[in-house]
Amino acid sequence: MSPRTSGSARAGQYLALLCYLVFLALPFLWLLSTAFKPARELGSLHPTWIPRDPTLGNFRQAFEEQPLLRAAGNSLTAALAAALIAVVIATPLAYVMARRRGRLAAAATGWVVISQAFPFVLVIIPLFLVLKNLRLINSLTGLVMVYAVWALPFALWMLSGYVRALPVELEEAAAVDGAGRLRTLVSVTGPLLAPGIVATALFAFITAWNEFFFALVLLKSPEKQTLPVVLTHFLGAEGVADLGPLAAAAFLATLPSLVLFAVIQRRITGGMLAGAVKS
Repeated sequence: MSPRTSGSARAGQYLALLCYLVFLALPFLWLLSTAFKPARELGSLHPTWIPRDPTLGNFRQAFEEQPLLRAAGNSLTAALAAALIAVVIATPLAYVMARRRGRLAAAATGWVVISQAFPFVLVIIPLFLVLKNLRLINSLTGLVMVYAVWALPFALWMLSGYVRALPVELEEAAAVDGAGRLRTLVSVTGPLLAPGIVATALFAFITAWNEFFFALVLLKSPEKQTLPVVLTHFLGAEGVADLGPLAAAAFLATLPSLVLFAVIQRRITGGMLAGAVKS
């Protein structure tokens, strides 16, 4: 491939990436614009991207109308607990799946693929009955269990890919130096796998934070409802949305995921080579 062809291909890749970023950013920017618009601008026949008379009234009204802080606390509790449980269970299982070839690993891989093909509506009734027998309906504990189990297959698949990408020679070199299996996992494999664990935990957290259907069905008490469910309360009886407060609340609901990703993505490669350094 000539340098000119290579440069054209790279320019095309950057252009495609830029178009994709714009495609992702436009809805968020419009949501942000709507959150700061007063009611008269929201009803305008000629909407603008930048509010002509920005206001914080929508945010104040959103907090006055709905218990957003309590709902955010419920979502945060469920998302953090589910992400922690999924990662703790998936990490050793993913290592075994990646390093041990056999029927068990193949069966686990098949379960991962099949489980992702099931829509929510097919599992909600048996799931509801199981949680009812366990007395976990209308409970954050039951919701955390559902979120953790639902995130586990993808977490296994994701982490097993990270493990397969790690050179086996590093573990063999550690064994030659006299390190046992546990020491090798902690001192060599662990630091190298840290970015994958962080990325998997981030995925599980965002999935649980944004989840709506399970929370709607399993939680009935208003004081236990999560943030996505509470956001639906800004819709009137006839389906007419209170657009300003809804946009303000939805904007606030997206902030934790954005902030968490912004903080973590700078450190996600920090441990990539740490385990390759012999101490």
